Amino acid sequence: MASVLIVDDDHNICQLLELYLANEGYELHFAHDGSRALDIVRDTKIDLVILDVMLPVINGWEVCKLIRQTIMVPIIMLTARDLVEDKIHGFDLGADDYMVKPFDPREVVARVKARLRNVSDEKSDAKDTAGEPAADVLTAGNMEVDMTRYEVRVNKKRMELKPKEIQLLYFLLRNRNIVFNREQLLSKVWDYSYEGDTRTVDVHINKLRDKLAKAGARCRINTVWGVGYKFETLD
Repeated sequence: MASVLIVDDDHNICQLLELYLANEGYELHFAHDGSRALDIVRDTKIDLVILDVMLPVINGWEVCKLIRQTIMVPIIMLTARDLVEDKIHGFDLGADDYMVKPFDPREVVARVKARLRNVSDEKSDAKDTAGEPAADVLTAGNMEVDMTRYEVRVNKKRMELKPKEIQLLYFLLRNRNIVFNREQLLSKVWDYSYEGDTRTVDVHINKLRDKLAKAGARCRINTVWGVGYKFETLD
């Protein structure tokens, strides 16, 4: 059964989540501050993280960003911060889902199951025709997208990209020359939990284009007018 890390300094919330998630058979780990959460992620196999924002020592935003630099696991933000700007910030840092307190623990269980099911489906989809898993490091011209380190390099020099920009670039590169519309990209990269409008795709695409151009990458994200976007190499 999957291993779930619950990061929250409210012991009552931890006990409530333990009651429901343990009943589903999940192996549970707990951290009550951000530093301890990072220690557990480093030393223990974790399949999913439920993460509060307002944490002692290291806040949840920073924990989310640092986890994303270490491993690719689903992260569900579970917080009292309910502003749209907070949700957007969480997704930009690499969160896969965002729930606002107070919450129904049954919904948390449902979302945990959905996230873990998505991971299983993505692993199946990543198989090529020979049955081998998709590469964690993809190249296009002079650019590398390295998901083992969660970084993008152009001419061996690391680019400064946000986690969601890396996820978007990796998805487009893995499916190069295939056109995706905005709704499809929201579904595949932000997933259905994202409640914003499709303009967020345009914003991220434009930022990626600027950064790739400034870095001298020999590739581009091309607009197919009236349809969507696709990744192309210039070599």
